[in-house]
Amino acid sequence: MKQLTLKDSFKVSGKGLHSGLHIDAEFKPAPENTGYKFRRIDLEGEPVIDAIAENVVDTRRGTVIGNRKGDVVSTIEHAMAALYAAGIDNCIIDVNGPELPILDGSAIEFVNGIERVGVVEQNADKDFYIIKEKTQFRDEETGSTLTIYPDDGFSVECMVEYNSSVLPNQFAVLDDLAEFRQEVANARTFVFVREIEQLLDANLIKGGDLDNAIVIYDEPISQERIDHICDIVNVPHMKINKIGYINPKPLAWDNEPARHKLMDLIGDLALIGRPVKGRVVAIRPGHTVNNKFTRMVRHEVKHTEIQAPVYNPNLAPIIDINGIRNLIPHRYPFLLIDKVIEIDKKHIVAVKNVTVNEPFFQGHFPQEPVMPGVLQVEAMAQAAGVLVLNFLEEPEKYSTYFLKIDNVKFRQKVVPGNTLLMNVSLTTEIRRGCAMVKGYSFVGEKVVCEAEFMAQIIKNK
Repeated sequence: MKQLTLKDSFKVSGKGLHSGLHIDAEFKPAPENTGYKFRRIDLEGEPVIDAIAENVVDTRRGTVIGNRKGDVVSTIEHAMAALYAAGIDNCIIDVNGPELPILDGSAIEFVNGIERVGVVEQNADKDFYIIKEKTQFRDEETGSTLTIYPDDGFSVECMVEYNSSVLPNQFAVLDDLAEFRQEVANARTFVFVREIEQLLDANLIKGGDLDNAIVIYDEPISQERIDHICDIVNVPHMKINKIGYINPKPLAWDNEPARHKLMDLIGDLALIGRPVKGRVVAIRPGHTVNNKFTRMVRHEVKHTEIQAPVYNPNLAPIIDINGIRNLIPHRYPFLLIDKVIEIDKKHIVAVKNVTVNEPFFQGHFPQEPVMPGVLQVEAMAQAAGVLVLNFLEEPEKYSTYFLKIDNVKFRQKVVPGNTLLMNVSLTTEIRRGCAMVKGYSFVGEKVVCEAEFMAQIIKNK
């Protein structure tokens, strides 16, 4: 899959939830491998802040990113969720204030803007981070738990729980990001009436009102106090006669608060910086625990130079040994790949089952058999040969030859019993019969060998 960016720019305008300021934000296309970046165009020098987990500086009632100078952009999670759900990898957001506009408290206007201008594929491949084993973070203080499991795609389950008669607990699930618009995007942020004074005292929700938040009245409050709250938020006095939701606009779903928490979680997970393949299960999520979890995952991402291919030996190969023999001329004892499990026009994943019966183990070395490094590179080159010859009409009439080998590194021994996974990719288009290739070999999750090489495709005489 290719990276995506916006086909054109779009703008949103409105007041900030916490600042109360009128704010304009423009979402712009960005070059490949840019990621998500916010630019404060109202400040001198127009500082740019990367939307990544380690740049989060505050998580009270929203996600706030900042730089070392103290420049910040807050309430970014709804926009991040919309971009992530749309599969957009690269976007620059110009904003003329300290936060994004809250709009109606949901992500729907961001989704509408993306759909209005459309998206465009870029040349670079998407760089998925694939979850291969269960990873969990638990906050002992709050009891919040976030767990991510291996999965073929990205999905989220979310359970919220409050000490409230109106909102005791709710559950929401999103099995496919393609369903984000109809299942999540309209879910609005929410607040309890009993929290409003405290939040205002903390210099928050200055722009909050019944049009951009679900307001929950879950315990009796005197009319005098209700009037006071109405005064400080600049709304007409109202009488609340029963416990429940006091908005004039009804809930979009009975579990709208849980769906909004799921949206927030997706927006916070977008700060991992790479699209993820995994299933997230969240119990009592919130921006603070979301960020702790995202930082933990991002730490693993940053320290994983390249992931090993996913290998399921139960699946039939895309190209078996007979297909390989039809594509490349190598034969015993020099045919060093057994099957192909992934292939497209730019990359291939091949498998070599290393056994003690390999002839080279007789002399390398009799008492400590080790697969020679040059043969590991040769195996990757054979995989590259299958890759480039597979798309020719008469592959049997061609052969591939080394022209150059660079930046070879051997990191770990390969011994009998190992399964060698070779991930080989073209780094440029094939020109004049020459292919530039980057290859990695893995045993389990560890890189054992890597190399860059140039090969030439020549028609046999």
